[in-house]
Amino acid sequence: MKNRIKKIRNYMGLTQEQFAKQLGLSRNHIAQIETGKGIASDRTLKDICREFSVNEEWLRTGTGDMFNLPEDETAALVSDLLEEPENEFYQSILELLRIYKQLSPESRNVLHEVGKMFLESMKNRKT
Repeated sequence: MKNRIKKIRNYMGLTQEQFAKQLGLSRNHIAQIETGKGIASDRTLKDICREFSVNEEWLRTGTGDMFNLPEDETAALVSDLLEEPENEFYQSILELLRIYKQLSPESRNVLHEVGKMFLESMKNRKT
């Protein structure tokens, strides 16, 4: 399991510090899990699955796909994007998501409003 946790972190392009922060854990705790000196609790495993859309069966046993793939249109778009991790746009989206996760709720709200204004501006340009 320690290798699968490290694989998730590396796939996401996160340092142990960044990965730990998203899970509310210490970097040292993640390092201990990845080296086999520590054990991930059930809660930590569930948090990893929730936070990174990881398939819990794969995380625990190595069986199945690494990620849960929802069936809706948004999921299909994300899935298509994930198939090309070397794509420059993919890398930009990942960086944007990493930054977003670190924002305060107030900053996220400001970003939402700016995004709405941007989309409205783009719609008006088409007409």
